[in-house]
Amino acid sequence: MDSLTHIVLGACIGEALLDKNAGRKAILWGALAQSVPDIDFIAGMWMPVSTELLAHRGITHSFLFAGFISFFLALVAARWHKAEPISLKKWFWFFLIEIGCHLLLDAMNNYGIGWFEPFSDRRISFNVIYVADPLFTIVPLIAFGFLLFLKSDHRHRLKWARMGITASAIYMIFALWNKYKIEHTVLDSVSKNYPGTLTHFTTPTLLNNLLWFVVIEDSLGYQVGYKSVFDKKKDLALHYFPKNETYLRPVADHEEVMELKKFSQGLYTVEQWKDTLVFNDLRFGQINGWYKPESRFAFHYYLSHPQENELIVQRGRFAGIDRESIRVMWKRIIND
Repeated sequence: MDSLTHIVLGACIGEALLDKNAGRKAILWGALAQSVPDIDFIAGMWMPVSTELLAHRGITHSFLFAGFISFFLALVAARWHKAEPISLKKWFWFFLIEIGCHLLLDAMNNYGIGWFEPFSDRRISFNVIYVADPLFTIVPLIAFGFLLFLKSDHRHRLKWARMGITASAIYMIFALWNKYKIEHTVLDSVSKNYPGTLTHFTTPTLLNNLLWFVVIEDSLGYQVGYKSVFDKKKDLALHYFPKNETYLRPVADHEEVMELKKFSQGLYTVEQWKDTLVFNDLRFGQINGWYKPESRFAFHYYLSHPQENELIVQRGRFAGIDRESIRVMWKRIIND
């Protein structure tokens, strides 16, 4: 999830778990603990972009790291709060729950997370919720605001913290149900209409959980389209993109290309834009694709000009988003 979500939800969990024993510092410890796994961005500042993509959400998002860093932070917190009646064991479980929550939330996105590193480089991604979903974050954010300004002994602090946690949990259940519905519909359509399909992929679209991006792979490329949770018809309106694997033959042994293939989990296309060879990771969807089916993919990496690959994951994410595009998106969601 995005950093804001981790901070505000972490603060709510901190207040709920530590309550008055740590005073107002509970929300600060909670926000800090939820943010710890993302320290990998520091190392990424000195890495090539393709290497950084794999390093992010890698070892610092593993179960092994969660255990070690929770124990270290527990030692620090217990020493800092010697005056409070909080045991080292409670501090350890507090940090483990906070960091475990971070790892679980990140696995619900489409980026991929290295739960089992360094023993396995397999990336986990359940593709249940968009990386930044306002409806998931709004209640914990409001609760965080109250926790910041209410006095440490105010009788409603714990209620606000629980409200933030409960609202997020309910929304996640809603997202899981949507994922189940979309998967069931897509699987049914694939089995009937696309024999010989290799795999398929579904993930929520920009800032919502109602319109989903669908990818269906065959031996030569991908059928790409959109599905609303309110759609009654099981048929999919799809646009075809060839994979163009042959474009990579001259550079197939380059480390950069191998890292991009690994990062994309095999869901990629290659295109030639004038003098530039472009690698697209389909998992991050299209730029405005529900409005213009032929739109470019949000993740496009310039193989010919690697120095231009800044903000690679979200490059152009909001390009073309205007009133008309939003109107079309809303009509597509409500199946109008």
